[in-house]
Amino acid sequence: MALSALDYLRRMRSSAVYNVALRTPLEDAPLLSSRIGHRVLIKREDQQPVFSFKLRGAYNFMARLDGESLARGVIAASAGNHAQGVALAAQHLSTSALIVVPVTTPAIKVDAIRALGAELVQAGETYDEAYAYARQLEAATGRTFVHPYDHPDVIAGQGTIGLEIDDQERGPIDAVFVAVGGGGLISGIALALKQLRPGIKIFGVEPEDSDAMSQSLAAGRRVTLDRVGLFADGVAVRTVGEETFRIAQDWVDGIIKVSNDAICGAVKDIFEDRRAILEPAGALAYAGLKQYAATRPEPETLVAIACGANLNFDRLRHIAERAAIGERSEAILAIEIPERPGSFLQLCQTLGPRSITEFNYRKAEGDRAEVFAGVQVKDDADRAAVCHDLTAAGYPLEDLTESELAKTHLRHMVGGRSAAAENERLFTLEFPERAGALATFLGRLAGIWNISAFHYRNHGSDRGRVLVGFEVPPGNAHAFEIFLREAVDSAVEVTDDPALRRYLR
Repeated sequence: MALSALDYLRRMRSSAVYNVALRTPLEDAPLLSSRIGHRVLIKREDQQPVFSFKLRGAYNFMARLDGESLARGVIAASAGNHAQGVALAAQHLSTSALIVVPVTTPAIKVDAIRALGAELVQAGETYDEAYAYARQLEAATGRTFVHPYDHPDVIAGQGTIGLEIDDQERGPIDAVFVAVGGGGLISGIALALKQLRPGIKIFGVEPEDSDAMSQSLAAGRRVTLDRVGLFADGVAVRTVGEETFRIAQDWVDGIIKVSNDAICGAVKDIFEDRRAILEPAGALAYAGLKQYAATRPEPETLVAIACGANLNFDRLRHIAERAAIGERSEAILAIEIPERPGSFLQLCQTLGPRSITEFNYRKAEGDRAEVFAGVQVKDDADRAAVCHDLTAAGYPLEDLTESELAKTHLRHMVGGRSAAAENERLFTLEFPERAGALATFLGRLAGIWNISAFHYRNHGSDRGRVLVGFEVPPGNAHAFEIFLREAVDSAVEVTDDPALRRYLR
């Protein structure tokens, strides 16, 4: 039988979660607040002992088990964070834990689960497949299953976050934003805060490719997704919980869906303000908050739950690459230019003072050439202005900023062998990385030396690094050497490099 809202509130207030969980801070985010024009508060659940809120629900459930159940041990299925919560709770309650996680679970979560003393099994590509296998093991072993979200005691444990927010911010709060996977976190927070502050709004946030709660609320019944995206693996759930869906129907004000690029932008935003590195699901709430704030003309007080920080270090490369697009601060453009010396420089002059973040080019047949370029912009309006300026200057172009293929693949594939490149010599070059440095370098070419290949990407270091191919007729070799010494601080010829010989020559 479903609990009443008041019963849930009583269970939250009597919860024993603080035997293992921390009362996490609710921090002002001044940089984010000034940027979006609203007061932003971040609830730092990433500071829990397992770097995720999941410990609260897992412990609250397990602490209420009888001695016989604890003696048999517990079992859980998880995308990683719930598993760590169960493992730590089991350690504290002196019971054993068997955890089933998908094979796609990040290594940092797998290692943490094992370090906490739990027995770990990897099964299935998604949480739902791991869940099905865990239920089979439950029947075979007699262990008690600890659901990650669809149980009243788990929901009540997560709801203690809502109690803390109410206590920590005595002033008005207009809206709270919560990442949604199965729905346990938003159910608990909504039940707590909407009873304590009836005027507050609670919004769930989901990735566009993992929107089970959004689709379910729209349909008026639980919807099972055919597939889910795994970028925000902490919320990659095909079907929301039965009890969590019931609660969301009555207590949640809406669901906001965001792109993976917007999530990457949110990871960067929170790092710049709080120096915290969140996993994608952990930054999901702020991505939704930012999208909501853009529609609200009057300043409001908004809270985002930073719900997790279990991030594999190597994923930072992808997040950093995509964050600029998520913030709408980089335009990705395919630009057609004339195939002649000086055309690069003319293009840079047309772009004006804007920073070029990426430049990819390979000489091809004919008198026209394609450039794949990244340009730093302020927002979508500035991107439109860049496109207008280039078109007005006679450059045919295509805006690829919204193209997933371009962002994921094409930017790394521009180039290859070229029969049109004659007397080609290849160099890696360096120059001080500052606004206008690339245009200054191209200006020194003075239309004399034709470029046959060009790759540049601004990685935020102090030196700009470029791979350039020049067409240098044998009789002009001495003049070219003089030019190169005067034009750049560092130049290394790599014409005979084995890798370049294989793929460029």
